[in-house]
Amino acid sequence: MDKARKKIKALIVDDEPIARRNIRALLKNDPDVGVVGEAASGAKAVKLIQTSPPDLLFLDVQMPEMSGFDVLMQTDLGQIPAIIFVTAYDQYALRAFEVQALDYLLKPFDDERFAMALARAKAQIEQREAATLKRKLFALLEGAAADQSARQEPAYIEKFLVKSASRIFFVKADEIDWIEAADYYVCLHAGSQSHMLRETMSEMEMKLDPEKFLRIHRSTIVNLSRVGAVRTNPGGEYSVLLEDGTLLRLSRSRHEQIERILSRRL
Repeated sequence: MDKARKKIKALIVDDEPIARRNIRALLKNDPDVGVVGEAASGAKAVKLIQTSPPDLLFLDVQMPEMSGFDVLMQTDLGQIPAIIFVTAYDQYALRAFEVQALDYLLKPFDDERFAMALARAKAQIEQREAATLKRKLFALLEGAAADQSARQEPAYIEKFLVKSASRIFFVKADEIDWIEAADYYVCLHAGSQSHMLRETMSEMEMKLDPEKFLRIHRSTIVNLSRVGAVRTNPGGEYSVLLEDGTLLRLSRSRHEQIERILSRRL
């Protein structure tokens, strides 16, 4: 784990002092984890979790007055990235995983088994932190794109924020050859690349500069600078041929309009 990164906050909940002491001892030499509290009862555990949710919770099942499951019922599970049950009873394992437990340590366990559970917890916490950072980055990029669009006069968009499984990037409007409707999305065709956006064709038409882009069909918007020719097909149908050889259907209502626009550019 990166030294600059904050320690994982661990909370130990068990009514047996020896059990709490054993877990604390196993965590003592781990530079990535810091024990921020202990609780000998479910009621105290709930209070500690509500006051300062831990990153990692070691939780016993059988405790006086309030079980480990009762503790979780009174807390927001979404606030705790990793929960490890530590108990002497094997009959609660299935229920533990139903409440999103990461692991189930059956007493007595050895150091190797504990280390395995701890490694899984670290990995899950790291993944959750990465997902949180990714969401924040999305929000920042979208906010920056919105601010830039608001400052533009006229307010036609110049680039689109595209999200993929592995990265976030911008596609400039001028790089787009044509746009295709795809159910509840649109597909941006830019050279050999295609990018999906959750937008409607009407929304795209409003965002794009009409001097540069034209909707030639209910499912197609074309970058006028990429148009190589307008064709008349047998039967009176029309099509637009792009410079890269792509052939797109042209609606009758747009035929005269695109020819008029192209003739002004000659």
